[in-house]
Amino acid sequence: MDGKIWRGVQSLLDAYVRIAGGDTAVILYTSDSQRSAALVCAALEMRAIPAIRVWMAPLVDETFEERLIATLPAVDAFAGRLILLSFERDTFSHTGALTRALSIYPPERLRIFRSISASDSLFADALLASPDELSRRNVAILERLTRASHLRITTRGGTDLEVTLDAKHRWISNRGPAREVGTVILPAGEVATFPAKISGVHVADFAYNVNAITDDDVRLETFPVTIEIEGGRVVAHRCEDARTMRFLDSALTTHCAYNVGELGFGTNFGIGEPIAMNSHINERRPGVHIGLGQHNQDPGVVGYQCAIHLDLIARGGIVEVDGSGDVIDLEHLLPSDAPHPESTRDEDVFSPDTLQIEDGDCCGLLSDGVLTPCPAPLVAA
Repeated sequence: MDGKIWRGVQSLLDAYVRIAGGDTAVILYTSDSQRSAALVCAALEMRAIPAIRVWMAPLVDETFEERLIATLPAVDAFAGRLILLSFERDTFSHTGALTRALSIYPPERLRIFRSISASDSLFADALLASPDELSRRNVAILERLTRASHLRITTRGGTDLEVTLDAKHRWISNRGPAREVGTVILPAGEVATFPAKISGVHVADFAYNVNAITDDDVRLETFPVTIEIEGGRVVAHRCEDARTMRFLDSALTTHCAYNVGELGFGTNFGIGEPIAMNSHINERRPGVHIGLGQHNQDPGVVGYQCAIHLDLIARGGIVEVDGSGDVIDLEHLLPSDAPHPESTRDEDVFSPDTLQIEDGDCCGLLSDGVLTPCPAPLVAA
């Protein structure tokens, strides 16, 4: 096994979870993430930390909540914290069931870490950057952009965007620290918001990430995707790869999928080159990405909901802030020692059972560039 993978497993337990004697771990995993779960269980066993493994079907598992409740230890059966770690590759499942099952534990004795894009790369690349390091980089962006009203964003690949920001739109800061309330989403390393206005050209020359189950190669280094944006909507798209164009043609005809729902900046410096797997790992790479379709704001702030979320990711980027000469180089970001803002939200991934999507599907199947609805109804477990 690559030594970087094992170091990433240790980083998860030490830097993220901060595992300690007296803690008990519950490891949830889908079949596609069995290796990730096994690696973490092996590391926990070496530390003499009790670990309970629970398999779950992705998205729809009618008996999952019952099985989980039957497996969970009583509150007085262990001295430390209950650490819940879940691993899925393409999905983010059973939020409602988890919330109900874990409600018996006091918040100060519960920590929840949910990994999407479970893979060797999750450990070997994304988890080698610690939450403290990612937080300092996120602050370096937030302390400048949360006060800004206008951005110009350019990349070596050809992106050139004019963006207007509005303070009513919340920022998301995904950075990975353990906390009493809420869920830590892994991999970490991103700040994002909703652009009040955005126009220009975006060239995604790194990868794309879509909320679909797929084995398609999502790398865009050889055949970048170019979109033209006017008034917050995609008005043209092109790519020289026929498979990718088939996907874009079908995805962008989905209700509201042509809307720009997210302006995001990756900050995870541990991630270098794109991986073929559809993943949030690619999205965390230092650079700018445009999220089409579903937005990242609270209900009612933005006037639509969308079944699809497609991130088009560029390598690197330069952000000019308010035309003042303040320039952010996303690939050479100077970390900040200022306190992290308290007004941001940490989560940037949402389970189907927490969204009210018109068609009820927050996921689909993507094969050879053809996107079709998921055959199973996406309802709460």
